[in-house]
Amino acid sequence: MNFEETLREKTKQIEAVLESFLPKEEGFQKTVIEAMNYSILAGGKRLRPMLLSETYRMFGGTDRLADSFMAAVEMIHNYSLVHDDLPAMDNDEYRRGRKTTHVVYGEGMAVLAGDGLLNYAFETACRAFEEARSLEEYKRVAAALTILGKKAGIYGMIGGQCADIEAEKKQDTVTPDMLLFIHENKTAALIECAMMCGAVLAGADERQIADVEKCAYNIGIAFQIQDDILDVTGSQEILGKPVGSDAKNNKITFVTMHGLDQSQEMVRSLSREAIALLSSFPSRNLFLEKLAEQLIYREK
Repeated sequence: MNFEETLREKTKQIEAVLESFLPKEEGFQKTVIEAMNYSILAGGKRLRPMLLSETYRMFGGTDRLADSFMAAVEMIHNYSLVHDDLPAMDNDEYRRGRKTTHVVYGEGMAVLAGDGLLNYAFETACRAFEEARSLEEYKRVAAALTILGKKAGIYGMIGGQCADIEAEKKQDTVTPDMLLFIHENKTAALIECAMMCGAVLAGADERQIADVEKCAYNIGIAFQIQDDILDVTGSQEILGKPVGSDAKNNKITFVTMHGLDQSQEMVRSLSREAIALLSSFPSRNLFLEKLAEQLIYREK
């Protein structure tokens, strides 16, 4: 398997799936839809839909039942980026090498675009019911919707974002547990969501779903630590966004709390455990294992 070629091909397939679910830019609400699509079509690794799709395949999924969830989880991810970039949040002007949504469309429209993406994500995920061919598949779609709602909500990503904002106000009281909570929810929860939805939609059993959640947790935390590392060691040319934004915003990160060396060791430890879990499933997905490694040790 040529990993890079396979990755490019699978990314193209995901782009096609995403575009098939995007709303048409028309009507009196055309501007907000344009802003929504602007953020979605800005590119990116398509990590979450790819993890969802590959987990679905690993557990035997072969049809299009997971397609709408792939699009939905990417919409939720992009809504969070649109809001993160706002002046009231991280105040970033570049994302993926081009101007952020609020710079192009204004702050008010960017808020609405984020809101629109979140709501439209659930409209999109519900279209999986149209693909269900049995009562069992209907139940799987319902279970996946529950996961999507929880992992994206106040007991998941939004909860992590809340704690992150609070941490900025009282940095001298941020503890390792609080920092871990932030990233367990702000970053890892949506990766858990993607992989768990893939497993559930394919019919994995409860033990397998729990193992997938743990694997995704490790990938998510390692991914975030690597993000913190790259904010210190990377460059804007490679990353496509400004480096040093954490320092500019006086944010507590794994690197500022634990140091660069310990942060890098945490990445290695989490990665080893995640790959070990992936390789323990009866039907191994070698591409998924390689993908997890590449995402964790990425340079951008």
